[in-house]
Amino acid sequence: MSALAQGTRSLGARAGGWVRRAGYLQKWLVLGAAIGVIAGLGAVAFYEALQAATHFLLGTIGGYVPPSPVGEGGGKGTGHFTRAWAIPLIAALGGLVSGALVFRFAPEAEGHGTDAAIDAVHRNPRGVRSRVVFIKLVASALTIGSGGSGGREGPTAQISAGFGSLLARRLDLSPEDGRIAVSVGIGSGIGAIFGAPLGGAVLAADIVYRDDFEIEALIPGLIASIIGYTVFGLIENFSPLFGYAASGYQFHEPLQLLWFAVIGLVAGFVGLLYARSFYGVTALSKRLPGSRMVKPAVGGLLVGLLALALPGVLGTGYGWLQESLSRSDLMSLSLATVLLLPAAKILATSLSIGTGGSGGIFGPGMVIGAFVGAAVWRLLEPFAGSVPHSPAPFVIVGMMACFGSIARAPLAVMLMVAEMTGSLTILAPAMVAVGLAYLIVHRSGQTIYRSQLRSRAESQAARLVLGLPLLARIRVSDTAVPARVVLTDSEIAGEALARLREAAVPGAPVVDARGRFIGAVSRDALSESVLAGHEDHPVGRLADETTPTVTAQATLEEALDALPAGHRWLTVIDDDRRVAGILGVREIVRSYRGTVQADAQRILSVSDDAGIAEVTVGDRSPLRDSTIAEGPIPDGVIVTSLQRGEVSLPVDGHTQLQAGDVLTLLAPRDRLGAARDLVEGPVVAAHRQA
Repeated sequence: MSALAQGTRSLGARAGGWVRRAGYLQKWLVLGAAIGVIAGLGAVAFYEALQAATHFLLGTIGGYVPPSPVGEGGGKGTGHFTRAWAIPLIAALGGLVSGALVFRFAPEAEGHGTDAAIDAVHRNPRGVRSRVVFIKLVASALTIGSGGSGGREGPTAQISAGFGSLLARRLDLSPEDGRIAVSVGIGSGIGAIFGAPLGGAVLAADIVYRDDFEIEALIPGLIASIIGYTVFGLIENFSPLFGYAASGYQFHEPLQLLWFAVIGLVAGFVGLLYARSFYGVTALSKRLPGSRMVKPAVGGLLVGLLALALPGVLGTGYGWLQESLSRSDLMSLSLATVLLLPAAKILATSLSIGTGGSGGIFGPGMVIGAFVGAAVWRLLEPFAGSVPHSPAPFVIVGMMACFGSIARAPLAVMLMVAEMTGSLTILAPAMVAVGLAYLIVHRSGQTIYRSQLRSRAESQAARLVLGLPLLARIRVSDTAVPARVVLTDSEIAGEALARLREAAVPGAPVVDARGRFIGAVSRDALSESVLAGHEDHPVGRLADETTPTVTAQATLEEALDALPAGHRWLTVIDDDRRVAGILGVREIVRSYRGTVQADAQRILSVSDDAGIAEVTVGDRSPLRDSTIAEGPIPDGVIVTSLQRGEVSLPVDGHTQLQAGDVLTLLAPRDRLGAARDLVEGPVVAAHRQA
């Protein structure tokens, strides 16, 4: 391993130690700022790559320039195909190259990206491989730049979420902090590329659950999102993507609520159609015979043919959305085009991304919703006198209602669309449409992001705490066992496999020349390498850097939270990232059983005539700065819980008490007074007795 790599790991170990010791605000100011910078730069990188791909593939080769939104120049485009025959071929070629890249180098980059990032939040925040970020950027630029129907947010979300995952690995963040880092990456990346920092911050907390809110991600999301937006704006521009589309609109006619309700009802059902069509095409594509690399090309070819009749399905479609905001531009489109575009965009997105292409589904969802609103306006405008003169309010509310409902993130999407259109005044009447659309989708149980959990109660961490409540009291350092095998990155696969077989272990941690953990390797992975004739390959090339770890100071609750489904063991590391032991499921069960038995004995020692008291540790208490095991706590007195400020801490013999800690004591009534005096200290106790 190079000196640079070793130096990087040493720096990461020191930084990780600081993060684990830092307070909430310090930690997330630093981590949030770092994620925000990467989110902004990632958004710039993808935006420029997409612009270049679109200019070369559709513009230079295809002879077609699509219209662009106001925030990107507001160009009207060519308006017609100069080489119509080339459009289906270019879209097919983009799908073919994109598919080859994805399925050859990073299969997890398939599809829309945001769902994969949400899945990482719940399953393994460390599991987003670094190569996925680059492959996703290039593949998405090719898919969308060649005319495939997709959005920008998927790639940018995966870039910044990938960086959050990298931080979780390099800094050995706790499972909870790792989840927040990846969630914040999703929100800040999308907020940066759309120029919607507030919506991006709320999205970080809103998008990972269908019916819940990750409140812990909100403040880090605000920090990361505003920095990502600032970085993107400094390099590109700060203008709203669609300008100030409805800045002159004022809600002062209550009858308009009826029309907004109509938009909400239609948008809710169109959102359901979007989700079911997308996943229907995805399932059909997987069942059809043929190479996975070729299927995106077939999807691209079909999209190109569809575009010959409806050019609005090509690419992001943001320029066409911009035209729907203007009365004159919208009236220049035929009614048939306006009515057909939502269904056509759903089909094009399903064919482009559902067959294995790479791109987002958020952006197309906004275009679909926009033309739902435009269609309602076109149908009502000749007959209803209370309909606004401009279609912009209907178009904007359609965007909010359609995708906000099917993404199960109504608040975040409302804020994002309002920022993208400079139309905060539209929020009040939009609530009617968004609320109705959300109720329709909620009743169906559908979502466009299938990796979302219903609520935090469905997460592995919540289930463990509910079923095994004593996990938070047991330290990893008291449970882990020494590692039977530790491999170095320079060992060859054949010798490493022999060592694992001799020790009868399923895998082992891998360390660098300085003894720092770099990943883990399984016996199955080594066997595959040897069978493939690569027995001389160094183990360092096979080590999985996304393998979760746990620190010796953590609790078993954190350890089991970090253990992905199907894994049987974790590597325990110290503050310098050196291997301190192995923690397996067997050791966790044995330790938990022992704790339950010990607690049963402690409870039996307490008489039936017991009482409960909450007592604050005083400045002069003999328990201050000592651990519970060291402190002179009388027999029969049990410390059941500890509250420090706003945080509840696990209680065990290693817990060190501080002045101001609030302890809950369980003890015989005749000992409660003495226990209270001991905890409070002589000054407080004397004052209370006086």
